[in-house]
Amino acid sequence: MIDNISWLAIYPEILLLVMTCVIALADLGVNSPRRTGTYILTILTLVVLAVLQGVYASSGNTFYGFGNMVVSDPMGNWLKCFASVAMIVTLIYGRPYAADRDMLRGGEFFTLGLLSLLGMFVMIGGNNFLLIYLGLELLTLSGYALVALRRDHTTATEAAMKYFILGAMASGFLLYGLSMIYGATGSLDIGEVFKAVNSGQIRHQVLVFGVVFVVAGLAFKLGAAPFHMWVPDVYQGAPTAITLMIGGAPKLAAFAIVMRLLVDGLLPLAIDWQQMLGVLAIASLLVGNLAAIAQTNLKRMLAYSTISQMGFVLLGLMSGVVNGNVDAATIQSAYSSAMFYVVTYVLTTLAAFGVILLLAREGFESEEIADMAGLNQRSPLYAGVLAICLFSMAGIPPLVGFYAKLAVLQSLMASGQGVYIALAVFAVMMSLIGAFYYLRVVKVMYFDAPLTATRVSAPLEVRVVLTINGALVLILGILPSGLMSLCTDAIVRSLAT
Repeated sequence: MIDNISWLAIYPEILLLVMTCVIALADLGVNSPRRTGTYILTILTLVVLAVLQGVYASSGNTFYGFGNMVVSDPMGNWLKCFASVAMIVTLIYGRPYAADRDMLRGGEFFTLGLLSLLGMFVMIGGNNFLLIYLGLELLTLSGYALVALRRDHTTATEAAMKYFILGAMASGFLLYGLSMIYGATGSLDIGEVFKAVNSGQIRHQVLVFGVVFVVAGLAFKLGAAPFHMWVPDVYQGAPTAITLMIGGAPKLAAFAIVMRLLVDGLLPLAIDWQQMLGVLAIASLLVGNLAAIAQTNLKRMLAYSTISQMGFVLLGLMSGVVNGNVDAATIQSAYSSAMFYVVTYVLTTLAAFGVILLLAREGFESEEIADMAGLNQRSPLYAGVLAICLFSMAGIPPLVGFYAKLAVLQSLMASGQGVYIALAVFAVMMSLIGAFYYLRVVKVMYFDAPLTATRVSAPLEVRVVLTINGALVLILGILPSGLMSLCTDAIVRSLAT
């Protein structure tokens, strides 16, 4: 018999699934090429979901359902809330772009977006290997279809093929690793896996073998080097609205499954997976920052920027346990800084791609760095928003990116370990290198002559949301304590269970 708590744990997912089906059916009767009715219904659904998840998260309660397969905890609920908000912003930014390119013809843009969000919800709320994997597949399959949405566009089709092939390989890695751990522990339940691993009665070699494949699969989903091959090609080749859809909210879900699998399930093996995360972080910072310098395409540059940003997230995740010693304060500091970093990264990415989408027009993709020339003369507001985002990604105060990097570096330094301190110094050096390619774009916007005198125009809702988005990047940098306290409280409450 399924109890009421089980249903309570998945009410948001039920609502999202039902509304996705309703929207898909309702869209059949919509004749408008801009799909106004479908768009409004989708946004209303996402607003209700965001509010519902915010209520769940604010209550601070943690409960399990369906035989411990599903967990509803503060960390997961806040991440779902932020993912819903990120999807709202993505659709607002992306609708004019998609309409100009005939991508709204069948309504798939909205329904596939909602299905990908459902996959994120399942991943974030999963407390079972099988459920997490099913959520991951729902997200990635929706992503493949979204990238290939422009069927007559060769570059997008090529990007979808690369994404599909490499994504299938990464899913295989993750599934193989999970099957190895299942074989060793005899359970798919993350809590039971933790108990089995912590008992010390299972052969260490078998577990480590499984962890290697799990970390490889997770690194692909995060876009960390050397499993980053898909990121530049997919970011550049996909329609810009889809690039934002796969490069924004899904990072929150990827962070959640790293926490579920490595921290909730495999924390006794931290001394093993921390070393792997350290290598991935070094490679991501090195490859991401050095490769970005050579890019002339802004979307491709931001793809390599993403790789380097994920290096910082991995540094935060690896600093939670020192020499195999589990300390509550260290864990809280490390994982809350990583969560803060991911949330603020998504916020900044939304605004940066929002400006790129806004500058694009029918028959023209504004994605080369040269296309930004003289943007300040054409639109000081949008140049200012993009400059704020780039400065934030570079880690320049008083923007939120600076505080996010500082929080991760503080968690590394707090360990007192020479290796961690060396990693912090290396991260700072890579950030200095990374500042070059961000500042180069700012220089082009403010000091180069504009290629066109055309004024930048956008729908009212896009202008309003983009302005708020850019303002939050600045405000949260000046006043970060509220969001950091939220992340810390969410981590503390979730790990306490």
